[in-house]
Amino acid sequence: MHLTLNGDINESSSSKFDASSMGLDTKIGLTDLLHGFQEAKKDEDVKGIFIELKGAQCGMATAKEIRNAINDFEKSGKFVVAYNRGEVITQKEYYIASAANEIYGFPSSMMEFVGLGGEMTFFKNTLDMLEVEMQVIRGKNNDFKSAVEPFFLTKMSDSSRLQTERYMNNIWQEMLSDISKDRKISVSELNSLAENFKIKRISDAVKFKLIDKVKYRDEVLEIIENKIKDETILNLTSFEKYAKNKFENNQIIVQSNKPNVAVVVAEGDVSVEGDGLSSEKICKALREVRFDKTIKTVVFRINSPGGSALASDEIWREVYLLNKNKKVIVSMGDVAASGGYYIAAPAYKIFAEPTTITGSIGVFGVIPYTGKMFENKLGLSFDQVATNKHSVVSINRKLTPEEIAVIQEEVDVIYDEFLDRVSQGRKMTKTQVNRFARGRVWTGSDALKIGLVDKLGGLNDAIKFAVKTAGLKEAKIVYYPKKKVSPYDVIFEILEEQEEQVKMQQKLPVSIMKNYELLLKLEGLKGIQMRLPFYYNFE
Repeated sequence: MHLTLNGDINESSSSKFDASSMGLDTKIGLTDLLHGFQEAKKDEDVKGIFIELKGAQCGMATAKEIRNAINDFEKSGKFVVAYNRGEVITQKEYYIASAANEIYGFPSSMMEFVGLGGEMTFFKNTLDMLEVEMQVIRGKNNDFKSAVEPFFLTKMSDSSRLQTERYMNNIWQEMLSDISKDRKISVSELNSLAENFKIKRISDAVKFKLIDKVKYRDEVLEIIENKIKDETILNLTSFEKYAKNKFENNQIIVQSNKPNVAVVVAEGDVSVEGDGLSSEKICKALREVRFDKTIKTVVFRINSPGGSALASDEIWREVYLLNKNKKVIVSMGDVAASGGYYIAAPAYKIFAEPTTITGSIGVFGVIPYTGKMFENKLGLSFDQVATNKHSVVSINRKLTPEEIAVIQEEVDVIYDEFLDRVSQGRKMTKTQVNRFARGRVWTGSDALKIGLVDKLGGLNDAIKFAVKTAGLKEAKIVYYPKKKVSPYDVIFEILEEQEEQVKMQQKLPVSIMKNYELLLKLEGLKGIQMRLPFYYNFE
């Protein structure tokens, strides 16, 4: 099998028609990959897996789940060969590759191994120059809810720095621990390599035993060919298509055969409606599962930084009602924070990876005042007519102390409700929850220590636990949203294979597309938010 990890790895696979390239924009999903590894492990026709990494985009928890799947596959006695290629091999790509039996790298590739770091942009000075004032209202004691800090500070607060350093160090130590185990290099030695900037090229990685050898691709294929002694010709088959087809076929069979386990996948920003994690879509799936008498247990997979407080509460209600009848086991992906944690709170048990970003139990609102900017910079002025003194709430008029007090009160009510929801679900007092809340972000490993999660593990671990808890002899697992295979997808896949070289020419750069998508998200924000205090992008 030949697996190419290049581009975004989402929770579920997706195929959308891309008018710019006249083909399918296909993204491989983690659920497909995990199922594919399980199938390949017991498939007698599969001798091993050749993994090429050249631009994989995912969070650290997803990377860890892929590593775990590789390690589990290797227990069958079959081999995994990883090949790092591209201009620069990122730490995350190497982290995934380090789980393989053998690792090779392209001779002229550069390589990152320097530890984790991040940079925040602060807008206060720019806003002051523009005479724009951001009126920030945070929940009571939400000093860790740092999403709004760039609007009124010029550097990180002590609270923000504390939580950022903590989760970054936790993730780095988890990465080092995993690499150390598979490469038989001590954590202290690995950390020393990063601290002293010893790894700059693939040849350096070979010198310090992070990678086995420098090889061109044809040489790696020859190594794989020599491993398959009973075959005269090396036959590489797309692992992505293998995994996708196996998963889709499995779902078609399960859907028609009375499934007893449901996995509801919720990914993206929480909103009332739209393409992401919308309450409209997720509530419908949760209700369907609740009323399906054949479903005995549910795994709720969450990968979300939060979003709309209203939509989060709608989903919370459905999870709460579902858990009263059938045990709901939450599995957290790369991130399940703020509104993403809110919807997990009523579950029976919560699983998270050690590197999962979670917590951020807090609330904030931001209302800009732009009146001075328009008046002094553009010469515009504004006047209002109203029947009552609060009838016109505008960004061109500063909020009065009375209005700020009213909004603060509403934000505090939502925060108090958030504490109440977590208190009920986690069997803690609100005072106990508040100690770990205040908008603070935690890693899964720290969240376990303070009781915000119950167990460390990935999606497969959560499913196994759900099956065991429900006392099921045979698990027939159905995923929501349900898989539907369109004949048009098949047609476009065939066309795409024939025109692969043409397909990429008209695509916009990844950086532009990501910023465009971010702007669309920001434009769509409405109401009070339960949201992670930053947008994350682990390179």
